[in-house]
Amino acid sequence: MDLKTATAIRRLRLVSAPEAISFLILLVCSVLKRTTEFNAVPVMGAVHGFLFVLYVIFWADAWNRAKWSLKTAALYFVLSVLPGGGFVAERRLRREAEDAVIASRARKEGVVGA
Repeated sequence: MDLKTATAIRRLRLVSAPEAISFLILLVCSVLKRTTEFNAVPVMGAVHGFLFVLYVIFWADAWNRAKWSLKTAALYFVLSVLPGGGFVAERRLRREAEDAVIASRARKEGVVGA
């Protein structure tokens, strides 16, 4: 994995968890808006919208650079629209990055044909 691909995946991973958190907070704010006088939906909607747009941009860049299959790319996109899916995406992306580092070190040391 080259540096630009690793950077694209890292950016997507770093925005995944905040996007998931903002989605969950937005859901809570929506319930509070309906049940109380508290209305933070406009603010949280804007925050979540911004993070979601960043996620989609970083997702498209990672898909392009990492040459993911359509199935993998679709999985990461679907995870972005599910409550808590960003946490799953973050874990999978971290594992993918760690596996790439291990394979790169193995190739460099000539241990395996990774």
